[in-house]
Amino acid sequence: MICILKLRSIMEVETLKRLALMGANKEQVSLSSSIFATSLGMSPQTAARRLSALEDDGYITRVVTPEGQKVKITDKGMLLLRSEYLDYQRLFEKNGHAVLKGKVVTGLGEGQYYISLDGYRNQFNEKLGFDPYPGTLNIRLTEPFAPAEHEAVKIAGFKGENRTFGGCKCYPVRIKGVRAAIIRPDRTSYPPNLIEIIAPIKLRQSLGLQDGDEVEVTLE
Repeated sequence: MICILKLRSIMEVETLKRLALMGANKEQVSLSSSIFATSLGMSPQTAARRLSALEDDGYITRVVTPEGQKVKITDKGMLLLRSEYLDYQRLFEKNGHAVLKGKVVTGLGEGQYYISLDGYRNQFNEKLGFDPYPGTLNIRLTEPFAPAEHEAVKIAGFKGENRTFGGCKCYPVRIKGVRAAIIRPDRTSYPPNLIEIIAPIKLRQSLGLQDGDEVEVTLE
C-alpha cells in the first residue's frame, strides 16, 4: 500500500508540473485530453484518469466546455508542487539547504502555554534535542511553506487532566545560526505562509528582532 501511495504521489506531481508549465498555475487553461496525453507520453484514457484523480483530490478544478475542458491548479495543488520544489532546492543549492524568507510578525500569544506543557516539552527534548523557550517567533513568509511529510519530526498528542492535546509536526531549522524548529499543529487554521518557530532561547530578544524585520530561515 505504501508503494502504491508513493507512486500515485509521483504521478500527481508530474501531472501537476506539466499543467503548471502550460500556465494552469496562474489561470484556467483550455485543455484537450489527447494533446495533454501526448505531452505526458500516455494514452488519452490514462491522461483523463490522471486529471479526474487530481480533481477528486482537490489539486485542480475543471470546467467542461463544448471545445474540451478548462483546468486550473488549486492552492492545494500548488502546495504539493512547492513541496517538491523544496526538495530540489536541497539538491541543487550550494549548501544543500532550502531557505525560507519572510518578516517577523506578532503571534496570537498562545505558544507560551502549550510549549510549557510537559507532554510536549519532554518530546521536544527527546526528538529535537533542546528544551524550547516558552514562546514562539512568528514569521510571515513571502512564499507558502509546504514541506514533505517525510521531513517532519512528529510530536504525539496526549491527554491532560481535563482535555486532550493534539499532536504536531516539527521541522528542524536554523535562524541566524541558532538551532530551532518550525512547529505546525496537526489541526491549525494558520495559513501556509505563516510559521511559528521554537528555539532554546527567546529569539526576538537574543537576535534583536522586531515586527517587520526581514529574516531567513534555513531548513536543516
